[in-house]
Amino acid sequence: MLDKSKLKFLLDESLKTGADFAEIFFEDTNRSSLRVTSGEVTDTNFSNIHGAGVRLIKNSDVVYGYTNDITEKSLFDLIKKLRGSFTGKPSKSKDIGNSKPFKNDIEKPMDEVSQTTKANVLIGLSNRMKKYDKRIVQAISMLLHWQQKILVVNSEGIYQDDIRNYARVILMSVASENGNMQQVFEGPGRSMGFEIFDKIDFKHMADDVAERSILMLSAEDIVAQEMPVVLHKGWGGVIFHEACGHPLEATAIAKGLSPFVGKLGEKIGSDVVTAYDDGDAPGAWGRTTFDDEGKKTQKNLLIENGILKSYLVDYRNSFKMKHQTTGSGRRQNYKYPPTSRMNTTYIANGKENYKEIIKDTKYGLFAKQLGGGQVSPATGEFNFAVTEGYMIENGELTKAVKGAMLIGKGHEVLFKIDRVANNLDFGQGMCGSISGSIPTDVGQPTIRVSKITVGGRGER
Repeated sequence: MLDKSKLKFLLDESLKTGADFAEIFFEDTNRSSLRVTSGEVTDTNFSNIHGAGVRLIKNSDVVYGYTNDITEKSLFDLIKKLRGSFTGKPSKSKDIGNSKPFKNDIEKPMDEVSQTTKANVLIGLSNRMKKYDKRIVQAISMLLHWQQKILVVNSEGIYQDDIRNYARVILMSVASENGNMQQVFEGPGRSMGFEIFDKIDFKHMADDVAERSILMLSAEDIVAQEMPVVLHKGWGGVIFHEACGHPLEATAIAKGLSPFVGKLGEKIGSDVVTAYDDGDAPGAWGRTTFDDEGKKTQKNLLIENGILKSYLVDYRNSFKMKHQTTGSGRRQNYKYPPTSRMNTTYIANGKENYKEIIKDTKYGLFAKQLGGGQVSPATGEFNFAVTEGYMIENGELTKAVKGAMLIGKGHEVLFKIDRVANNLDFGQGMCGSISGSIPTDVGQPTIRVSKITVGGRGER
C-alpha cells in the first residue's frame, strides 16, 4: 500500500487541471463458495479481486477509471488520462487525516474453519431436507462468504479503511409430484463469520423449507382480482425496498426521476408508516461501519408517521440536491464509482399482533413469501411474485395459492397501508443499481395493504 505522502502527491496531481474533488478507492476482496446438492459436494470456488478506482469531479461532472495495478506509476498514468477531461485552475488537496476505528467483531473467521467442517454442516442440512419427504427431488445447501478490505482517500482529507465480512447460507428444496414442481428458498445472510451457524437455527429452517415445498404442491392458482393483502414480516419488505427505497435514493431524486422529488416534509404515506435505512445495524448483511466514500454510516429516518423526512444521498449528489450526505455512498467493487444506495431498509414496528391483523381481514391474500419482480423507480410501478401465499377467509388462513402477482405503485401503496404489526424481521439479498450489486437487508413487520391488484391464472 502506498504511504500518505505518495497518496497526497497523486491527489494533488488529480486536481491540476481544474477538478475540484479527487478520490482513490483501494480494494482487496477474497470470495469463497461451497455447494452441496442432495448430500454431495458439487462445487467449491475461491476468487480474489483487488485494484483501485480513481474518481474526479468538477461541479457535478465526473470521470472514473480503474486498474488492478496499484503501483504509484500505474495510478499516476491513470490520473493523467482522467484529468484530461477537465480544464481549469489547479488546486491542492487537504492534508490527509487518520483512519477512524471500524468494527471487525468476527467471532469465528471463515479462513480458520476447515473445508471439511463447512462441508459436513452443509451435507447435514441438505440430507435433512432430502429425507423430509420422498417427493423432494433435490435439496441444495450453500455457504457463500467474502471479506472485503477497502481504503478510501480523497482530496477533502479523508483517509478511511474498513473490513467487511459477509456470510450467507442458502437452503433450497425442490419438490415434484405428477409433473408439478415447486421450489422453496431461504437465504439468510449476516455480517459474520462461521458463527452464523450458531446465531441461526438452520436445522429448523431446513425443516421449514422442506415442509413448504411439499405444501405448495397442493396450491391452487389464484384468481386475478383486487383485494386486501397481508404482507408477512421480513422479505415482504422487498416491495418497500424496490418501489419506495430506490426512488428515495439521490441517484433517482437528483435526476428528477422519482415520484418523491420535492416532497421533503410532505405526507407520502399513511400515519402508521415509519421507515428507516440503517447503515450500521449490528450483524446486518448490509452493514458497513464506513461507506465507500469514507463517510461514517448512520441510521437515517426516511419516513415518520407518513411524512417524508430524508433522502439517501452520496457526496456528488449532495451538491446537486443541496442535501447533506447520509453515509449512503456504496459500490460493488473498485470497478464502479459510488452512488447513493440502501443498506438495511425497513418499515418500523407498529403495535399490533400480526394474528389479529389476519383475524380482522374478512377476505384477502396472506403473502408469506415474495420472489422476484420488476419496478420502475421513476414511476414507482412494480410487480412482484408471491412464492408462498394463502387465502384469508373470514379471518382465517385457508387454502394455499400459487401464481399470485402483486401489481401497483409504491407511492400509492404507502397510503393504503392501514395495519402494522410488532414482529419486525429482515430478509437478505443482493441489490443492483448503477454502482453494481451490493448486500442489502429488506425488512418490515407484517403489514396490511387495504387494496391492491393481484394477478393470477385461476378461474372464477
